[in-house]
Amino acid sequence: MTVILPVSNGEKYEVRPEKIICLGLNYAEHIKESVTADSSRFKDEIPSEPILFPKTLNTLIGTGQSIIIPSFLEEYGFRTCRTDYEAELALIIGRGGKNIQVDKAYDHILGFTCFNDVSQRNFQKHDKSGWYRGKSLDTFGPIGPRIVLLEEIGDPQNLNIQCRLNGNVVQESNTRHMIFNISETIAFISKNFSLEEGDIIITGTPSGVGPLTPGDIVEVEIENIGVLKNPVQAEAH
Repeated sequence: MTVILPVSNGEKYEVRPEKIICLGLNYAEHIKESVTADSSRFKDEIPSEPILFPKTLNTLIGTGQSIIIPSFLEEYGFRTCRTDYEAELALIIGRGGKNIQVDKAYDHILGFTCFNDVSQRNFQKHDKSGWYRGKSLDTFGPIGPRIVLLEEIGDPQNLNIQCRLNGNVVQESNTRHMIFNISETIAFISKNFSLEEGDIIITGTPSGVGPLTPGDIVEVEIENIGVLKNPVQAEAH
């Protein structure tokens, strides 16, 4: 899926990352709700280092495009089949690097945008291989509506973030509440994997995650960026 986003300087940007790297459990309140939902898998403690997982490129869609709930999920007979929204700040790498120092991390950022880390919870909970499949189904990575360049975003570590489901606010926080800040995250990731120009880093979701149903409209809004808006529909049989 090709996604082309407008940039705050008037240019256009084709989103073609080599990789999408996401942070899990990067807001304390989200850790608490994860423990409440599944105490066998989560502990109410701050992780000692960033928790990383990938999303695959087939997930990417733009604002206005539909999040598709796959029809094959019905074959599993889940008592509750749950696919969730997760509002997140995304950053796009403008200059690659390896072993990037914390105080140099911002030199490697092109800009910022909104992201919805759509997650199939049944797979995420039960797959022995971990979160890979539940995070990477087609259309499970809405991104947009635009890229705001680093020099125009203001303080990316102090941006209000909100998710609305059918007009109702379901997530509301601020990026200052991240456990691992943007600089620390870039430094940690680049120690493990070389970052390339165009790579996307997804910085974690605050509390309030919840299920999506066909017919829903989900919006992710981040201060100084705009609104990422996507309808949800069931895959045709």
